[in-house]
Formats: sequence, C-alpha cells, structure tokens
Amino acid sequence: MADHTAEPRIALHPHTRWVRIYHGDTLIADTRNAIELRERGYPSRHYIPKEDVDMAKLSISSTVTHCPFKGDTAYYSLPDIVDVAWRYERTIDEMQPIAGRLAFDAEKVTELVE
Repeated sequence: MADHTAEPRIALHPHTRWVRIYHGDTLIADTRNAIELRERGYPSRHYIPKEDVDMAKLSISSTVTHCPFKGDTAYYSLPDIVDVAWRYERTIDEMQPIAGRLAFDAEKVTELVE
C-alpha cells in the first residue's frame, strides 16, 4: 500500500481549462485562469479571479470563517442561495496564490470544466 503521508495536505494546480459557473441558465463566472485546490478529504475546488466573476450578481454574506491551513474567508450569496461562494481575504503564506479569488459550492451551482 502506498504511503500518502508524504503528500501535502493541500496542493495548488494552476491550469488553463475553461471553468464556468452557472446558476440555472445564468452565467456567474467564466475563466481560463483558475487555480485548482486539492485538499485531502475534500472535493477539489476551482479558485477563479474576481475579475472573471460577475460580482454584480453576488452580495457579501455575514458568514466568515477561518481555516488554519488556508486563512480567513468571506462568503457571498446569490439572491436565492446563501453562501454560494467564498474567497480568502487573508491567506497563510503558502496559499497566497488563491488570495482574493472566488470558489463556488458545486452542490449549489453548476460548475463546468472543459
């Protein structure tokens, strides 16, 4: 059996695959500049540059969290979906590449990666 303890807990993978986020038929985000974050025990997430997200469709939520492995998070909502996205406002040093980028809850929206 392979020893996975040497693998990092979190790995960042920049890529140029096309990532789009939809709420129903409405396009919320569209990028070829995402960073995929893979964290042991969690689904992979695509962190999208803020400029590639239609921020007019989102509102800031009152939810804030802290992850000891990534940093401090602010959440965003759609009019009918609370906490649909988040971004790390302050990251630990190793997670600086995702600072300010948004990730979406793939159980609440449709994420297409091509």
